[in-house]
Amino acid sequence: MKITTAGRILADWSLHRGLRENYWAVDAHLRRLLCLSDTSLRVFAHQLVRDQVRFWLGAVKPVRGETTERARAAVEWILRAQGACLDGGVSLGYFPCDEPAGWKASYPETTGYIITSLLSFADRYGDDHVRREALRMADWEVQVQMPSGAVQGGVVCTPEKQTPAAFNTGMVLDGWCTAYAVSGNTSYLEAARRAADFLVLDLDSDGYFRTNGQFVRADRIKTYNCLCAWAMYRF
Repeated sequence: MKITTAGRILADWSLHRGLRENYWAVDAHLRRLLCLSDTSLRVFAHQLVRDQVRFWLGAVKPVRGETTERARAAVEWILRAQGACLDGGVSLGYFPCDEPAGWKASYPETTGYIITSLLSFADRYGDDHVRREALRMADWEVQVQMPSGAVQGGVVCTPEKQTPAAFNTGMVLDGWCTAYAVSGNTSYLEAARRAADFLVLDLDSDGYFRTNGQFVRADRIKTYNCLCAWAMYRF
């Protein structure tokens, strides 16, 4: 019997958690599902169920011939997420089943590499509005950079609650590199230098980054941190 992608994900998700972790994770998902009974979420619930069933059945297929339209729609959604936050950053996302429901606060990590994506889009399609909004994201990242040069983990918070994360720092470093290449604004270059210095000092003798942030166990080595090397190379 062929195992679907959804089956592999669910198996990996359950086998790498303890019984207690699985219980609380399932409980949280069930609570979210119960929220879908709210009549105000009927359209959202219908789309969610439809997409989930298609995913489970392996029925999701690529759409051909609509690349430009799909890219434009994705960019517009990102700009909507930016507009929901008012500070220039991009929201962690829209969560209608959470409490409180709605848009979450700005998220420094993903805003960082969104900058590069949006500036590439703006260059490809000659879109000055997207370019301005991407640079506004880069300005916001400069404002929330930690004194150490690091970028915090999680959604944006007050300075005394920030904890550094190597991966997030690398992702925002990539955004600043692109923003500087496009605009020549030296504030991005200076922020990038502080971020790169933090990452260099964070490497241990084996070449691993030590600082994973509050959301990852300190004793774990995260392979995806190697992506920071690309941003450091660009700088």
